[in-house]
Amino acid sequence: MDLDLEDDEDIARIVRETRVIAMVGLSPNEQRPSWGVARYLQAQGYRVIPVNPGHAGSTILGEGVYGHLAEIPSEAGVQMVDIFRRPEAVGTIVDEALAHLPDLKVVWMQLGVRDEAAAGRARARGMTVIQDRCPKIEFPRHLHGS
Repeated sequence: MDLDLEDDEDIARIVRETRVIAMVGLSPNEQRPSWGVARYLQAQGYRVIPVNPGHAGSTILGEGVYGHLAEIPSEAGVQMVDIFRRPEAVGTIVDEALAHLPDLKVVWMQLGVRDEAAAGRARARGMTVIQDRCPKIEFPRHLHGS
């Protein structure tokens, strides 16, 4: 099956089934792409939990910021991790997500971010993995009518 078509089917399912997203690397700066993506997702009804060690304890877009994925209470029900970090940071983030987020179903890496080894580990644990894509670009095609 064509990878893009497969990704498209996965993305349509993610749009329908996901409600809580932990965004690693979410910036409080409104000029940063991560802030714009988080704001868009919130406007579509998703809960976006910010993860950024430099801003832990503060608030971004009305949500308390966690320093690490492991600090998010399991009751939060995080189903997707959206990674706004450099590719070299992805492996550690994915391993932490797999170890500490019991409801996790999706690992999403933003545009320009790929880590095949981390993606393989996540898939081996039953996760859907999307790499080098942005939900703000992908979700609108599936939000209405899918």
